Amino acid sequence: MALLTAKTFSLQFNNKRRIKRPYYPRKALLCYQLTPQNGSTPTRGYFKNKKKCHAEIRFINEIKSMGLDETQCYQVTCYLTWSPCPSCVRELVAFIKAHDHLNLRIFASRLYCHWCRRQQEGLRLLCGSQVPVEVMGSREFADCWENFVDHKEPLSFNPSEMLEELDKNSRAIKRRLERIKIPGVHVQGCYMDILCDAEV
Repeated sequence: MALLTAKTFSLQFNNKRRIKRPYYPRKALLCYQLTPQNGSTPTRGYFKNKKKCHAEIRFINEIKSMGLDETQCYQVTCYLTWSPCPSCVRELVAFIKAHDHLNLRIFASRLYCHWCRRQQEGLRLLCGSQVPVEVMGSREFADCWENFVDHKEPLSFNPSEMLEELDKNSRAIKRRLERIKIPGVHVQGCYMDILCDAEV
């Protein structure tokens, strides 16, 4: 399995509200782990957005191509740098409804355009379709770092401090997601949120 570089992880899973200069694009990455109920070795991989094909769609196509035994249950955990867009939400919901032997959990480092009504409706649709979507915390960041990053290269930063900061930053994002999950509530964004994403 191809692994992320430590630098890619630290930049792309960065969940600060604002990034410092020099600015860089915060891309959509999806790391997945598929674990059979029978205790077999998990299958891991990751995808990034390609032109006209989001990482979530590439993930769905990959799982479909595996020819999994439908008489066996599988736990699938996804770690995303951005929460899914409404179009990908619909595809994920349809996919899980058609594959009830899969138990999918989604964790996101950041909420994509969380101030937009369509984005909030998409997140509520996902949560209402038995696909839990949560914000990554210390356990998820540590698991992603441990299993999807190449640890052979020398580091220019302290990974413990990075993971601690990611967890600290995630608390406000978790509170925002909990408000979004409330039916009929529109969570407003602020200028700083819009500026943050506009800059990247």
